[in-house]
Parts: sequence; C-alpha cells; structure tokens
Amino acid sequence: MKIGVIDYGMGNLFSVEQALKRLDCDVVVSSDVQQLAKTDGLILPGVGAFPDAMKRLAETGLDRFIQEQVKAKKPLLGICLGMQLLFEESDEVTPTKGFGFFKGKIVRFSGETANGEQYRVPHMGWNTLDFQSIPKWLEGKGLPENRFVYFVHSFYGTNTEPQQLVATADYFDVKVPGVVQAGNVCGMQFHPEKSGDFGVFLLRQWLQGVGVSTC
Repeated sequence: MKIGVIDYGMGNLFSVEQALKRLDCDVVVSSDVQQLAKTDGLILPGVGAFPDAMKRLAETGLDRFIQEQVKAKKPLLGICLGMQLLFEESDEVTPTKGFGFFKGKIVRFSGETANGEQYRVPHMGWNTLDFQSIPKWLEGKGLPENRFVYFVHSFYGTNTEPQQLVATADYFDVKVPGVVQAGNVCGMQFHPEKSGDFGVFLLRQWLQGVGVSTC
C-alpha cells in the first residue's frame, strides 16, 4: 500500500511521514500530481492560516487534483488545518471557500463561555474523543478505553452535518468536531501522529481501511 502526503508548503510533513513509516507504509511526500495519483490513499496535512493554504493549493493546481481524486473515490484524510480545508468555508483572516466535502463553517474560539468564563485560545492539549458514530474503517475494531488525542488549534468546525460527525471533544462549552467522515473523505482535527497509542490506533485503522478499499 502506498500513501501520498500532499506537500503544498504548509504541512507538518516530517512527523506524518515518520508515523506512516512506523506503520509499514510506503510513503510518498510530494507536490507532483503524477506521483500522488499513483498512491492508494492521500493525506492532506496543514499548519497555518486557511486562506493561505487554499491559495497555495490553487496556485499549484493541487486543489483540482484533490477534487478529482475524491470524485474517483480515492481515500483522503485531512489532519488539523488539512481537515478544516475540507469544510465549506472559513472566516479566518478573511472569508474563504474550502473544498466543501463537509458541511459547516470554520470559526475561531471566542475565548469566553456563555456564562462569561474566560478560556485559553488556542485550544492546546489532550482531550478525550466521544464517538457519535462508527465509520466503516472502525467497524468491529473495538475502541480502547483511553481515547485521549492531542489538539493544537484556534479554529474549529461549526454547523456540521450530524451524519458526517464521528467524534467530538469538549473544550469548555464547545463541542469540537474531532473526527468527521463523508464517503471516502475523513478529517481529524487533532494530530494522530502526536496522540500516543490512541492516535496510532486511529491512523492504523484508517490505513487498513485504505488497504481494504484498494484490494
């Protein structure tokens, strides 16, 4: 199985690549669409601002490539900012359209609860995932009791489609979409490659799902 990590200049590529290699994946880190097209599944990482990321993807033609690959039913996993780019739009810096694979809008944490309690932004640290549904790649696997994952983000998804919501994490009075799934597209707001045993478990199960879908 070969996994392509999309390099558009705004991803934490090394940690993702090393995590995949530890799971015995053949990994291609590239911006070359011909190389990426030969893979069994794609990962879109991301660190930085939403509009900058969409601009770079458009400038390189990778936005069209991603749309084509998803339409062709190739599995795609977005991580952190990479997940946010898969939503309809974001108000980070300036209103910007995303890919629209997931319903909803990306907004900034307000930093204040409905009761006036102040909280820190960015959301940084370990949180438990609460599962609302089980995607095909997790069916029959049995979830570990310890479901902590590591988040680092100031923006999150709102107005999500219930059918697309897999798992959430509580951050004060906000239910943060942690895992979303729509067809062959998956998103993880946290960093699975930095989330200890449970992060590795989720990444491994997603990869096995890719292997099943390409057999």
